[in-house]
Amino acid sequence: MHDETTARRKDAHLDLCATEEVAPLENSTLLSDVRLVHCAMPELAFDQVQLGLSWFGKTLKAPLLITGMTGGTERAAQVNRDLALVAEEFGVAFGVGSQRAMAERPELTSTFAVRSVAPSTVLIGNLGLVQATRMTVDQIRRLSDAIGADALALHLNPAQELNQPEGDRDFELGYLTVTALAKAYGDRLLVKETGCGISPDVARRLVECGVKSIDVSGLGGTSWVRVEQLRSSGVAREVGSQFASWGIPTAAAVASVRKAVGPDIRLVASGGIRTGLEVAKALALGADLGGMALPLFRAHQTGGVAGARTALQTVITALGQALALTGSKSVADLRRQPRVVTGELKDWLQALG
Repeated sequence: MHDETTARRKDAHLDLCATEEVAPLENSTLLSDVRLVHCAMPELAFDQVQLGLSWFGKTLKAPLLITGMTGGTERAAQVNRDLALVAEEFGVAFGVGSQRAMAERPELTSTFAVRSVAPSTVLIGNLGLVQATRMTVDQIRRLSDAIGADALALHLNPAQELNQPEGDRDFELGYLTVTALAKAYGDRLLVKETGCGISPDVARRLVECGVKSIDVSGLGGTSWVRVEQLRSSGVAREVGSQFASWGIPTAAAVASVRKAVGPDIRLVASGGIRTGLEVAKALALGADLGGMALPLFRAHQTGGVAGARTALQTVITALGQALALTGSKSVADLRRQPRVVTGELKDWLQALG
């Protein structure tokens, strides 16, 4: 019964993300408070702009991750395969959704298995921290090994769980579990939020546990609290409405976490990032990669593989143009360029230290 509940929930999530307003108007990444400074004399050719980087032992052509969304049903399998195919074509990283369904029903492995269409790019498995606390390291490793993943994303989602009708309510033993997985996976572990952001204090503790890659996944895009609210009724629906915009805005999370953990931790900026220019702003604030899901998912739902391909090409082209127009040949150059931070973001950064 629980297995069927998980599958139904996954398809319900896809339906809501495809058609409903899952990013409330109050949500903001605060990337609009970041201005990159135009360089009228860039002194470079556009094809000199270098976007590539190494991550999890492989080279990406652009600093982008299609973040984990789904798995566990045939519809989800098609989404995963099609978006992984596009990720392979463009040389960007790809993450599957939570493999909880696969842990419950191993026969669902095929809905997460995308290596046949993405043989060489970075592939990231996915499991919730709450589920991981109830499993052994070997059980978790078998999940990521079964799909040929290069790394494991351990996702943190307490706000979603509290607002999910079937959700968990016990968040103890988290750091102990992270420490065990960091020891087992080494630098092939990514710890990520799911749209509510990671604070500097939590980031520092994760690094102390041995984590080398963090995805802040801040407020500003899809609110999984909102998604669960739309699935709920009564008291749960009312409480969910109060927390649909709960979290740390993506821009504030990126800048403050980078300051907290220093330059050696790989930092992914996701959560409401929709364009290549927004990726550039996040990189300027200290991220190493930008992550996105909903724009590519919706492009796929309306236009199939071709639609997703066009959407990703648009993001990468705009990202390269942002570097060129700031006189930057690389992301490292971009970080050295001046930028202007205004408005509410300044207040957040002051509060977060």
